[in-house]
Amino acid sequence: MGDRRRWRCHILVMRYADGGGLTAAGRAKLEAVRFEAAEMFEHGVRPQEVARRLRASRKSAYAWHAAWRQGGKTALASKGADGFPYRLRDGQVEWLQLELEAGPAAHGWTEDQRWSLVRVAELIHRLFGYRYTPHGVSVSAAQAGLVTAGPHASGRRAD
Repeated sequence: MGDRRRWRCHILVMRYADGGGLTAAGRAKLEAVRFEAAEMFEHGVRPQEVARRLRASRKSAYAWHAAWRQGGKTALASKGADGFPYRLRDGQVEWLQLELEAGPAAHGWTEDQRWSLVRVAELIHRLFGYRYTPHGVSVSAAQAGLVTAGPHASGRRAD
């Protein structure tokens, strides 16, 4: 078995103004690096040398080079924040928390008294009409500050 353990933890999420992973300033900074790479590509600098000069990974430099070849410098522009904004409002998050605390049996799942991400997605749909994927439930639960499965949540169970 080795060092395989079950992880249960509270997920701490850094909150940004736009709800995404990077701030607007962080995205702009990375975009500037990609634009600098585009200028180097225009002057015939090879991707591995771009990676070295910009202190980036070779994988990133090759990806930038491929995008630049297809669409020029504009293909390296930032596309904005990733994903959809979190849909549940504070009152809805509190309501969902209460319903989750009531347990799966209170919502018709009597065979197993654990919340799965699929079940939580179904409960959100029943309560609020929003459709989520299991991964979306995991991300949204973290954004809402709810307790979720830890880093080894391949079983798709929600705590």
